[in-house]
Amino acid sequence: MEAANPSSSQCSYEDYKETADWLLNRTKQHPKVAIICGSGLGGLADLLEEKTVFKYEDIPRFPTSTVQGHAGQLVFGKLNGCECVCMQGRFHFYEGYNIQTVTYPVRVFYLLGVSTLIVTNAAGGLNDTYSVGDIMLIKDHINMPGFAGQNPLCGHNDERFGVRFPCMSDAYDRDLRALTRKTAKELGYDSFLQEGVYCMLAGPTYETIAECKLLQRLGADAVGMSTVPEVVVARHCGTRVQEDVAPDRRLRVLGLSLITNKVVTDYESNEKANHTEVLKTTERRTQALQNLVSRLIAKL
Repeated sequence: MEAANPSSSQCSYEDYKETADWLLNRTKQHPKVAIICGSGLGGLADLLEEKTVFKYEDIPRFPTSTVQGHAGQLVFGKLNGCECVCMQGRFHFYEGYNIQTVTYPVRVFYLLGVSTLIVTNAAGGLNDTYSVGDIMLIKDHINMPGFAGQNPLCGHNDERFGVRFPCMSDAYDRDLRALTRKTAKELGYDSFLQEGVYCMLAGPTYETIAECKLLQRLGADAVGMSTVPEVVVARHCGTRVQEDVAPDRRLRVLGLSLITNKVVTDYESNEKANHTEVLKTTERRTQALQNLVSRLIAKL
């Protein structure tokens, strides 16, 4: 199968449709919810029933994940009776992919008929009141690569997906956030559920002390290396109704960050951020996150 090239040019509508049609011809599921799993959070896909699994390398034009903790497969199935598709492993700018390739699956999901996108990630805690193991409900983001011109919507705009200048002030759905807070309280998780602003940096280096202090001043509560490009593309989808697209098809987005480490802001500290620590913390809290998402999906 032809896979996406990290240095390839912008994809066309026909590319996305080819991938979507290939998948629809090979599964009976018609997902309404898509879940993108962050580092070590691929266990969410294991909850699905009546599963159909596709390796990324077998899917036409799909990239492949190269990061530890990302399995690299697309899983279709049902979660609490809701048809879902789950990415076990996402793609990152730091892997060498261009920003359009990183977000390729989101437009495929849109063409599959998905109406809700749930994005999860492992993140470093910038907010001093956060603890390792907290789950942060993302209410907004800061797109640092976007400030430097790395926005996935740069280049030709295909209005079959959305408008040239989409609004991002409502990127994370207010109703979904309220439903998540209610669900967390029902599960007894409200003691470690936070709500804040996620900042994306390109990576793959962890942040310097000076960078962490700057991000805190900017109002960021957590920092990571993913999520924002997918959210930008998701919120672009459906912003203009076309003849061949049903109305009210704008993707709703819910974002959840698992705080796997506290950033270092003291020059006298001997602590150092590392990926092993991230995966260990994720493993400790992953069950709670799975329970939260599973219960939430049952209410959609």
